[in-house]
Amino acid sequence: MQYRCSTCGQVHDDLPDIGADKPDPWFSVPEKERRRRVRLTSDTCIIDGEQFYIRGVLKLPIHEQSQPFGFGVWVSQKKENFYTYRKYPDTSEIGPFFGWLCTRIRYYKDDTSMLKTMAHFHDGTLRPTIELEPTDHPLAIDQRNGITLAKAWEIVHYYGPSNKR
Repeated sequence: MQYRCSTCGQVHDDLPDIGADKPDPWFSVPEKERRRRVRLTSDTCIIDGEQFYIRGVLKLPIHEQSQPFGFGVWVSQKKENFYTYRKYPDTSEIGPFFGWLCTRIRYYKDDTSMLKTMAHFHDGTLRPTIELEPTDHPLAIDQRNGITLAKAWEIVHYYGPSNKR
């Protein structure tokens, strides 16, 4: 997937995915209280024993490419579904489960937090695939219709090391 980037002028070989390592509600817990109130792993998060989140991949198809562009995002889960996933993390025999998107993807001017989602689970060690409800939100439109390779690289550069967001 070689591409000469119009943003930086460099030739890129592979398109990286972008990811959030914590759900947005984690940031609302005061730093001094996080150790006591939050249980965070690379794939799950529990806040106060009452809020449950899982990490998945929201994929955007790229026109004329076989591989999609991925956002590592967090979605809320009701307690029963969360524990079902924790008990059976490597199977497609569960779900899909409803949740709210709990990652603000700042590339999109319209807030992405709290969009309706469905988490689809997979056999093996793959993270769940996150599907947005088909709405008129630009992110949902991009997931439904796909994006250009140029837009995918624009998103990557938006989150690049010189643009900490």
